[in-house]
Amino acid sequence: MRLYEETLESNTIYEGKIITLKRDKVKLENGNIAYREVVNHSGGVGVIALNENGEIYMVKQFRYPYKKTILEIPAGKLNKGEDPLECGKRELCEECGVKAKNYISLGEIYPSTGYVDEVIHLYLATSLSKSQQKLDDDEFLDVLILPFEKVVKMVMSGEITDSKTVSAVLKTDYLIKNTDLLK
Repeated sequence: MRLYEETLESNTIYEGKIITLKRDKVKLENGNIAYREVVNHSGGVGVIALNENGEIYMVKQFRYPYKKTILEIPAGKLNKGEDPLECGKRELCEECGVKAKNYISLGEIYPSTGYVDEVIHLYLATSLSKSQQKLDDDEFLDVLILPFEKVVKMVMSGEITDSKTVSAVLKTDYLIKNTDLLK
């Protein structure tokens, strides 16, 4: 098979609460041997919640790997065996105190294909109603409601750099401009 690497050996180096790190020995298509370091992650879900005023719910939270606050759509980690849509509904409610009648799949993204197997499922939520915010004990964030067009400009200017947010915003912008889905 062309463009394929056969796994010959897989060794777990670290197993944590969120990730597992493996070092795999692989056979390349030319027969040579190479090693791959892979981070296993259960995946996640991001939800872009669009209200009737053309505004979206965003969260601003400190992201430790970058040592700064990041503006992003509400999102969370998938539990093992959990349905992505149910995870998205839960996270939207927990983080923003919002529920939605309608959900549209925006597909999935691979945030970094070179070393992590994480898949993030994206949804657009509409017909919103207020609910009760229920943050996790270790979760601290600010909820902002911003005009969608302003967020598109923030993505295009590089002010918003989170990959799931960039993808969800641009996919939603396309749907708004090119389909009848949101009319």
